[in-house]
Amino acid sequence: MGNTSSQPKNKTGKKVVSQKIENAKKTNILSLTEHKLEEIPDEVFHLTSLRTLDISKNKLQRLGNIGRLTELKTLNCDDNSLHSGAIAPISKLVKLQSLSLGKNRLEDPANQSFPTLPSKIKTLKIHHNSFSSIPKQIVDPKLRLLEKLDLSSNNLASIPAGISNLVALTELILDNNVIVSIPNELGQVKKLKALSLRNNYIQVKSTSFTDANPQPIPASVFEDTLLIDLNLHGNPMTNTQLNTFEGFDAFLERRKKKKTTALTGGALVSMSVCGLE
Repeated sequence: MGNTSSQPKNKTGKKVVSQKIENAKKTNILSLTEHKLEEIPDEVFHLTSLRTLDISKNKLQRLGNIGRLTELKTLNCDDNSLHSGAIAPISKLVKLQSLSLGKNRLEDPANQSFPTLPSKIKTLKIHHNSFSSIPKQIVDPKLRLLEKLDLSSNNLASIPAGISNLVALTELILDNNVIVSIPNELGQVKKLKALSLRNNYIQVKSTSFTDANPQPIPASVFEDTLLIDLNLHGNPMTNTQLNTFEGFDAFLERRKKKKTTALTGGALVSMSVCGLE
């Protein structure tokens, strides 16, 4: 009866949370994952030197005064019940470099207000939410340091032209969406090395590409980026069709050189098929 919603209801769980918060005063690292929290305990907001905070796998619907933790560099909010308006305090975390918001209730900007993101973010994971379009805040020109973006398992049908603003992007994960084609602007992301589009709807009606029947993955993506890892598994197209794409030969040649010199760590999809048969 006297328990607050910001603490686990059993005394043992409450004690564990308190001990973790006490330890975090020394380490500046705090993990409160899987504690059935409905709110972040107020004591956390006094840890103003905290660098890493993991509050994943709880029941959070808001982030409270998390904006006070201005030294945070890593924040994991996966698997909660956060909507876009609830994550507004993240805008105040000016030193944040890694942010994960997977498996929440984030929706399109038309329905919810998506916040401005800190400009120092390098890794952004927003998989398993309910976006049908990518918020403009995610392709903001101010995110010049963003290297990895994971928007898999949403309901995305397209990629905005603003993707070209992400000049440092090296890895883009868009698995399990409803994407049918890639914009030319992705070819302007010169540092892109890995592109995963598993289980989308990219298909080829005819390999006689014209303005009316454009190549679904533009030549610029193959020719003008550093792309060496492309995964198209689960799309309604074949390896034979992919091999007719303009620019694909340049991609294969670059990939072969990288694999030969072992610069990729051996983590590539089968070189000739990119996940296709």
